[in-house]
Amino acid sequence: MAEPSIPIAEAIAPAWAWPRRYTIVVLFALATALCYVDRVNISIAIIPLARARGYDSGKQGLILSSFFWGYLWLQMLGGWMADRFGGKRILAAGVATWSIATLLTPPAASISFGVLLAMRVLLGAGEAVHFPAVHSIAARWTIAAERARAISLHFSGVAFGTVVALLISPALVIGFGWPSVFYISGATGIVWLAAWYIKAADGPEKCPGVAPDELALIDAGRGEVSLADRIPWSTILREKAVWAIIIAHTCNNFGFYIVLLWLPTYLSKTFGVPMARLGFFSVIPWIVAFCMQNLSGWMADGIHRRGVGLTTVRKLFQTTAFMVGAIPLLALPSARTPEMAIALVTLSIGGTAIGSGAFAVNHLDVAPRYAGILMGMSNTAATLPGIVGVAATGFIVEATKSFSAAFFLTAAIYTIGAICYLAMASGERKI
Repeated sequence: MAEPSIPIAEAIAPAWAWPRRYTIVVLFALATALCYVDRVNISIAIIPLARARGYDSGKQGLILSSFFWGYLWLQMLGGWMADRFGGKRILAAGVATWSIATLLTPPAASISFGVLLAMRVLLGAGEAVHFPAVHSIAARWTIAAERARAISLHFSGVAFGTVVALLISPALVIGFGWPSVFYISGATGIVWLAAWYIKAADGPEKCPGVAPDELALIDAGRGEVSLADRIPWSTILREKAVWAIIIAHTCNNFGFYIVLLWLPTYLSKTFGVPMARLGFFSVIPWIVAFCMQNLSGWMADGIHRRGVGLTTVRKLFQTTAFMVGAIPLLALPSARTPEMAIALVTLSIGGTAIGSGAFAVNHLDVAPRYAGILMGMSNTAATLPGIVGVAATGFIVEATKSFSAAFFLTAAIYTIGAICYLAMASGERKI
C-alpha cells in the first residue's frame, strides 16, 4: 500500500490546537513508564528483602524471573482483544491489575516466599497486555509519518520509568523501608487510570475531543486499520518480515532484562557499591537510553521523509543498535571500577536503544491492522529471555562467582539478532 504523501502528513492542525493524538501518545508513554516503575523497583527492594529473609542468589533470581511467568501467557490474548474490540479497556484492565499486584507485594512477602512469587506472577499478567494494546492503539491513532517518534516515545517510557524507580527507590528504602516503594508506585497507577478514562478512546472516530481537521489528517495518514474480525494466521506465520521482528525483539530483550534486573546486584557484589549510591550508578544507562530512544525515532522519521526507503531505515537502525550494544559487553568483565563498568553498560544500553526506530515500530509497518497481535507474538517470544536468562544468570553467578559468562552470551545473541534482521526485515506493508 502506498504511503501518504509528505504534504498530507505535515498538514497538522493549527499551531494553537494541541492534537488529541499527542495526548493519547503521552498517556500510553506514561503508562509504559509506570509499567517499568512497578517492574523495576524489585531490583532495588530485593537487596534489603533478601538480606532480611536470607534469600540466596538462586532465590533472588526466581523472584526476579517470576514476573515473566505471568507476563508470558497473556501477550497474544491481549493483542487479539485490542485489535478485535479496541485497546482502551484492555490497556486500562492491565494497568489496574498490575497496580493492585504492586500494592499487595509487601503483605505477600510477609506471608511466604510462594505468595510473593504469586504476586509477581500477577504483576506480570497485568503488564502482559500493555505493549500489545499500545501498539493496537497506536496503529489507529498515529499517522505513518509520525509513527517512529510516537513508538520511540512510548518505548522511552521504559527508560524513564527505570530512571524513576532507580532514583527514588533507594531513598524510599532508606527513609521508609522497602514496602513503601510498592505502596507509592501502586497508588500512582490509580491516578493514571482516571486520566485514561477521561481522555482516551479506541480510535479518533470515537473520541469527542478530536477536531474534524485532525480526524481527516489521521484518516488520510494511517492506512486501513479497521478492527480485525478475523486473523490471517497462515499469512502472518509465513511472512519472514514478521519473524525478523520476533527474532530482533527476543535478542534485544535477552540483554535488556539481564542488565535491567541484575545491574544493581552486579554493582553491589562486584564493586561493593553501597545502597545509597546504587540508584545513581544504575540510573545513568537509562538516562542515555531515554535520549537515544527518542532521538532514534525522530531520526528514523526524518531520514525516511528525505526519501530513504523504510526497509533501509529499519535495517540500518537495528543493525547499528545490536552491534553498538554487543561490543561494550565484551570489555565489561575487564572493568576495574564501578565508573568504568557503568560507562560500558551505558554505551551498550544506549546502542540497543537505537532499535526503537527499527524493530519496535516495525509491527506498524508490516501489518498495522494487526499490530497488537504482532506485538503480542514478538513480546511473547521476547519474554522467554526474561524467564530463562534472568533466572539462569542467578545460578551462573552462584556457580562462577562472576557475571562474565552472561555478558559474553548476551553479546553473541545481539550479533545473531543483527544478522537475522538484516537478512529478513522489511519496512513495507505485508499483511
